[in-house]
Amino acid sequence: MRVLVTGATGYIGGRLVPRLIAKGHSVRCLARDPQQLQGRPWPGVEIVQGDLGSPETLPFALEGIDVAYYLVHAMADGKSFREQDRKMARAFGEAARRARVRRIVYLGGLGDPGELHSKHLISRQEVGQNLARAGVPVVEFRAAVIVGSGSASFEMIRHLTDRLPLMVAPRWVETRCQPIGIRSVLDYLEEALDHPEARGIYEIGGTDILTYREMMLGYARAKGLHRIILPVPMPKRNFSSRVIDLLTPIPHRIAAALLESLRTEVVVRDDRALHTFAVRPTTYAEALDRALGRIAADDVETTWASSLASTVRKDPVGRQLDNQEGLLVERHWRKVQASPERVMDIICALGGEQGWPAGNALWQLRGAIDRAMGGVGMRRGRRHPKDLRVGDPLDFWRVESFEPGRILRLRAEMRLPGRAWLQFEVRPEGRQTHLEQTAFFEPHGLSGNLYWYSAMQLHRFIFPGLIRAIQTRAEEDHTLDYTLPGLPAPTLLVQE
Repeated sequence: MRVLVTGATGYIGGRLVPRLIAKGHSVRCLARDPQQLQGRPWPGVEIVQGDLGSPETLPFALEGIDVAYYLVHAMADGKSFREQDRKMARAFGEAARRARVRRIVYLGGLGDPGELHSKHLISRQEVGQNLARAGVPVVEFRAAVIVGSGSASFEMIRHLTDRLPLMVAPRWVETRCQPIGIRSVLDYLEEALDHPEARGIYEIGGTDILTYREMMLGYARAKGLHRIILPVPMPKRNFSSRVIDLLTPIPHRIAAALLESLRTEVVVRDDRALHTFAVRPTTYAEALDRALGRIAADDVETTWASSLASTVRKDPVGRQLDNQEGLLVERHWRKVQASPERVMDIICALGGEQGWPAGNALWQLRGAIDRAMGGVGMRRGRRHPKDLRVGDPLDFWRVESFEPGRILRLRAEMRLPGRAWLQFEVRPEGRQTHLEQTAFFEPHGLSGNLYWYSAMQLHRFIFPGLIRAIQTRAEEDHTLDYTLPGLPAPTLLVQE
């Protein structure tokens, strides 16, 4: 079938696309910035530029499509996410009707509509209603917590349980939930294409109904940890989201929306999904075991931070840096006694749990300041300890461009009075490698210029140290059959 996937840069969409390809479907992906999908090994996939917030881009994306997957929501867009979700769903439904799309498949949130107290869950269900309003048949799967390596809910549970031997938790930990494994969710989404008669709402869940406290204790048992969780009344709901922001990678604005949902019981009340589809969901323990296995094997396909919608940026398309007009630039270079591939391997392993090899405390401090200001901070980490692809988050950076063995460009996603990039280039020079490291900054007004020049002294410590550390690591255990020449001191160029 000819299939359109929205949200392909996200956690669910990024895992669904390769499964659809494997089944032989013709897949098209809609992305605000097509560059973010360049690093995906998806042969034959057509990528078109468009934005659900810009309805004029939708007709081309939907042309000739049989089934469209709607896997987008605006939870990270701030307080107005509910209205934004409503507008995008209505526009998409109308565009799908005009393009004569046969069906829309949507993944929403579980919960009794009459008992919902969460704006997040209400919005997820409203999206399904607005998609169907235009008249195109909609298959709406409603799920609760998705248990899988990298999902926001799972990462929240994992980090809280790992870090707190004694947890004094709000009473929402006693709320019942029916978690479902990511593999089962993908099975349902994929199998929807095999049932042209399917239509309406399908509630999906795993085989276990557990409280959030039982889920955390189940995780602790799987990891061999002893944990005590004491439910107590909390003075303010906001307190819990701040604790989660402090102890987990999930930022406050996303944690607040998730926690609001945790006060609502999310249990399957209609089991018709089990009678319509061949999917047989697993137990919580089985889903947990698979997720932990993926993490241990460094085989995490996507994470909650994979999606551009999980960031504070509104302008994902980067500028061309070949033209440096209007940019402040700091450049350092070195001659390295190692191959370009070896040097790039070292560069690609920067950040994450290993930290930054020069001034790591300062990097962490900058991340903490950004987190306190409502930014992404450093705790997003990275999807894989060594492998990078375009679109991957890396602490408070995101991979904007990557050519193996040649260039890696990171775009800053911390809060700044301007836009910033950190670029590494390598090229062979005889039996050496020329390594060039460049920081670019595009200031926004006077505040941007003041920011750059006030931070310059720190930059002159961090950036030369970083390139020296990359050189040292690349040359470690790198045997050569000739004498190492003297290495020149790094040069510094600051220009407007």
